[in-house]
Amino acid sequence: MRTISLIVPCYNEEESIMLFYDAVDKVFTGINATGDNYQPEFQFVNDGSSDKTLEILKQLQTQHPETVHYISFSRNFGKESALAAGLDAATGDLVAVMDVDLQDPPELLPEMIRLIEEENYDCVGTIQKARRGQSRIRAFLSSRFYKVIDSMSQVNIEPNARDYRLMTRQMVDSITALPEYNRFSKGIFAWVGYKTKYLTYESQPRAAGTTHWSLSMLFNYAIDGIIDFSDAPLRLATWVGGISFFISICGLIFVVLRALIVGGSVAGWPSIVSIILMLGGLQLFCLGILGEYIGKIYLETKHRPKYIVKEKK
Repeated sequence: MRTISLIVPCYNEEESIMLFYDAVDKVFTGINATGDNYQPEFQFVNDGSSDKTLEILKQLQTQHPETVHYISFSRNFGKESALAAGLDAATGDLVAVMDVDLQDPPELLPEMIRLIEEENYDCVGTIQKARRGQSRIRAFLSSRFYKVIDSMSQVNIEPNARDYRLMTRQMVDSITALPEYNRFSKGIFAWVGYKTKYLTYESQPRAAGTTHWSLSMLFNYAIDGIIDFSDAPLRLATWVGGISFFISICGLIFVVLRALIVGGSVAGWPSIVSIILMLGGLQLFCLGILGEYIGKIYLETKHRPKYIVKEKK
């Protein structure tokens, strides 16, 4: 019997857990009814929830002690840390990453298994065709983000790719071997390589509850992704500084020549102040980019753990 580990991050998802378990259990019943023999290993990760998420996970684990396991953090460390904890704990021959809100349809699992077992893919990922229930602004920003990071990064990150994917044990071991504290899973999945196939599907509504991702959180997540997998912003800062310096030299030469040819002092203090403010703003912009990278280096050099487990079973 082959085991498939299911990594399921949970943050205040008390309404979704049982719905998710029942849906996935139904899919595995159908898989095994066809003659295949796969056993699920649920690895729920409670990311510092403040509702009854942990209580429900404990009840579910008591009911199904052989297939259901949970990890509970000492506080909220974020989804990336929850994914890392789940991957570290997974023992299956194949490992899937899924969201508990059922926006990742479990019905795709049989086809994902087939592609790995029969067509020798190392990873089968998923891409949303559309984003139902998402505002136009958020959808536009999301599509722009993927284009920007794809043009800047040395790895190819598929537009609208989800974390939802099924991977071989070899690929998972390669991912867990990466020691970095600052993690951007979509980039990591692409960086390690391996033969990958993507399945497309229509976006699904949440089974229950509401999303915990605000627009500002998504923006910060996007910035982290760009900084973690590209040094293009540093090069941009260099180019901005160089161009600003060149323009300033040209302006200085113009002022000197005008004073020699036309004579008299140059009027226009407001314009001079505006130029000074512009150059100061560009300098602060470049320092801000540099500061983001230095901040990442600072966090990495501390060698703090990505998460702290309070209890697990």
